[in-house]
This record gives sequence, C-alpha cells and structure tokens, in this order.
Amino acid sequence: MGPLVNLPVRTSNRRIGIFGWGVVAPGCPDVDSFRKRLADGGSWLEPFSDFGPSNFLVGNPSFDLEKYHGWIDERFPPSRFSQLLSKMGQPTLYAVGAFIQALDQNPGIEAALQEMGSGAHVYVGTGLGDIPTISRIALEADRAQRQWDAFWADPERCPARAAHDAGDSPPELSDQAPADPDQLEAAAREEARRIWNSFWAAHSSNLQEYLASLREIENLSVEGEVEAGKSAVLREKMKRTASLRKEWGTPPEPWASISSNVLWNIHSSPPTQISMMGKITGPCFAPVAACSTFGVSLKLGIDAIEREEAEAVVIGASDPAPCSLTVGAFSAAKVLSSDGRVSKPLTGLRGTHVSGGSCVWIIGDLEKMRARGFQPLGMEPISVGLTADADHIITPSAEGPQEAISQAMASAGASPTEIATWDLHCTATPGDYLEVENTRQILHEDVLMTARKGTFGHGMGSCGGWELTAQMFSGEEGMVPPTDLGDQELNPEIARVHGNFVGDTASPLPEGYAGKLSMGVGGINACVISRPWSDSDLADSESTAAEQD
Repeated sequence: MGPLVNLPVRTSNRRIGIFGWGVVAPGCPDVDSFRKRLADGGSWLEPFSDFGPSNFLVGNPSFDLEKYHGWIDERFPPSRFSQLLSKMGQPTLYAVGAFIQALDQNPGIEAALQEMGSGAHVYVGTGLGDIPTISRIALEADRAQRQWDAFWADPERCPARAAHDAGDSPPELSDQAPADPDQLEAAAREEARRIWNSFWAAHSSNLQEYLASLREIENLSVEGEVEAGKSAVLREKMKRTASLRKEWGTPPEPWASISSNVLWNIHSSPPTQISMMGKITGPCFAPVAACSTFGVSLKLGIDAIEREEAEAVVIGASDPAPCSLTVGAFSAAKVLSSDGRVSKPLTGLRGTHVSGGSCVWIIGDLEKMRARGFQPLGMEPISVGLTADADHIITPSAEGPQEAISQAMASAGASPTEIATWDLHCTATPGDYLEVENTRQILHEDVLMTARKGTFGHGMGSCGGWELTAQMFSGEEGMVPPTDLGDQELNPEIARVHGNFVGDTASPLPEGYAGKLSMGVGGINACVISRPWSDSDLADSESTAAEQD
C-alpha cells in the first residue's frame, strides 16, 4: 500500500453538493429510466448497423428533442426549437436535454442560476466532439468538389483539355498532365479521375472567367445604414450569384456546399447552448480530457466553488452516438470487441464497445444552495485527483493512476482503509488486470468494486458521468446497483488479485468513502472521492428549506 506523502491536503471549508442531474444513455432517454435500468441489470448494447452486417455491438443513446419542445417554447420564440434541430449536432442536443432534466430535481434552481449572474458557470466537455456532423459535411464537400472539377475539366469548358485531347497541347503542359484514367486498370480509375479532373479544372480559362465575375459580385460593399445595408447587399450577392450559376449551368461552388454547422458544432457548443438555454451568464467552456472528461469537469467546478468564484456550476460531458468513424477507429486501435457478443469487464478481456450520450450535473456550494432551499442529491463529492501518465497514448501507467488516487484521498482526508466502494474504469481489455492490480496496491482487500462498461459500453467523455451517477444512486438507496458480471465469469488472473466485485445482483452499500477512477486516452487520469450524506446533513438541508418557505 503506497504512502500518502507530499500531497496537497484540502483546506477549503466549502462543501459541495449535487443539486441536479440528467442523463442520456443507451436505451435511456432520461435519468429516471437510467436509474431503473441500472436496478434491472443486464446489458444495454445492440448490433451496429452503419457498416451493414457486422460483428460490433454498440450503445445507442435513446433521445428525442421533442420531449423538450414544450419547455423550449415556453422560454423562446417558436423558431428556436427548429433552429436547434437544424443546426445542432448530437453532443449539443444530448447535453441540452440532460441539462433540462437536471433542473427538475430542485424546482426553482433554473431561476437561481440566472440570479447568480457571473456566479453560475458552465463546464461541459466532450470526449470525441461531433464527429458525425463533421464526417457528413466532409463527405458532402468532397462530393461537391468532385462535381465542380469534373464540370470545369470538361473539354467544352476547358480549352486546354480540348487541345490536349486533340494532341495539340504545348509540351510543357502535356508533360505535367496526369495519367488519363481511361487508360488505367479499373481499380485505379476512381482516384485517377479525381486527380485528372482537378488538374484540368485548374487549367480551365472558362473557370478563370467565372471566378472573375464572382469576384465582382463579392466586391459589393455595404452602403448607408449598416444593418439595413448589410441585409440588402447579402440579398443582392445571392441574387447575382444564382444568376451567374444559371448562365454557366454550373453546379454550386464547393465552398458553397459546406454547411455552416461545422462552426456551430465545435467542442464548445454543448456548454454555450446550455448557457443560452438556461440564460446562465457566467463563464462557460468545454474541458476535453478523453475518458476523464467528466472527472476533469467536476474538478474544475469544485475548484471554482472553493475559490468562491462560483456558487453553482453546470458540469458534464457529451458524446455522439456511435458512427462508422468512431467504431472503425476503436477497432483499428485493437481495443474493440467484434465477435457479436457482449464483452464484459473483468472477464474475457476481448475489447470494449463504443457508446454515446450525455451526463450533466448541477453542483453548488452546499451552504449557499441550502440557504436557497435546495436539497443535495446522491453523495457528497469531496475531491478529485488529476494526473497525466506522460508515457503512452492508450496503455495506462501504474504511477499516473495511483498518484491520482493518492491525491484524491489525501485531499479528502480519507485513509485507504476508509474506502468502502470503488468503481473501476475497466474497459474489458487486458488493461483491466493492471488496473485492478494497481488499485489494490493502494486499497484493501475488502473494498467492493464495480465495473459497468459491459452494461452501457464506453461513452468516452460521458461514461465517467454515467458511472459516477450510478455510484451516487447507491448513496441514496443504500444499495449498489448490479453490474452484468455473472457468477463464475471473473477472469481467474484478476480473481487472484481481488475477489470482491458487485455482480448481477445488487449489493448493500458498505459504510465508508466511495472512489471512482477514469483513465483517458493520452494518459489523463481523474479520481473522484465521495461520501454518503449523513442524516444530520440531510436534516440540516430540510430545516433550511423549511425556514426559507
């Protein structure tokens, strides 16, 4: 058991509470269904269809923005709902839905966040970003570029190409020309035709004439009163450009085929949309820390409250549904299960499963939030330890996670023997063995461990939030929800290191602190230490609320 030396000890007298939470997860559109499905046990994974028939299972989030249509219409013009649907990608919409859910547990908290002004912050990150939106737009842009090049490379619109085809091209141009795709084997023609058309489009004098006309249109400037003049010049540019395209019979320019949704769905979109939907005017940004994103977000929120820069912080993480790029990338990294069966942590170590969704909490200064009449949920998050392995992009070190654990325990004032429950990052890969072994070098043999990615898959940034929320439920219910680990399934090598795991039936919550470790791609470690609320804590909350009434 490693010594806890030279580590920062928490000195702030500010206590933190969770005052709202919302979840979008595989098969779970909200936090209530998430709680119920956890209690029911089993796996929520399903076949992946983007490749057609395949052997991959994934966690597809259950979500429909329509559920929040009325809430949005009550606060914004009727156009806002359709704008969200047309402009925002999955991570942002999931985060907005989870945030609206998080307002439900403590009625009045929405108005309180607005009253706090710059004292209410939003830190909601992402592990992956909106890959589906960027992928779709990139494919559309590539298609538009190919059509554009083919149009201008046609001999009718490219005199240089016509001369080349007639054998009358200058030697310097003929020497530069790529191979004619029609002269190549079939397998090489598609890419060769792209290169061929791109080359001849660049030598099209007709295209240069078209671009000169387009420059004249774009040279129109705003005149007179700025706002009215701006709208007028935009309309005139669009009108003249449409007329120019019609005159030449050209397809839309490739740059005109790229959706502005690329800009609206950068990594900061989930927190900024939450700030807009909640009218929260304090700082908002997106922490990005791969699988440790939720823990990093929680740490930043706790720190802001302890420094008294914030009274409350909306924290969380959000990721898109599995798509071909994410599933393919995980598969190429050799960490994905692909045998068509659920791969459970701590068992066969065959690989993980990609999933998507969101988890959003509202945390706040316990004393100030109780004074407003709000009741804390789950358990009390006490500390977060953060470290970097500085070693390998995907294989965790022993020292980095262990230091994060030791940091978090020292800051919480918790000794190893006081840790009663522990949620593992385990991904059903060979790293599970090392994680259990490294954790047991610090913690005792009786600690009750859980591993949940066989239930809902690996949601990159959001998964840490789901796992922590499940742990928080145990503080409320006095029972640790089941995992999907069946009897006799524990890997024998892991069983030799530790044998006390929650299986497919719920377990009584032992007395003591709860810990949870996340280990992100790139070696980013986040360890969270929490403890159940005491009866006196909750009694104080109820009496404070009664006084407010």
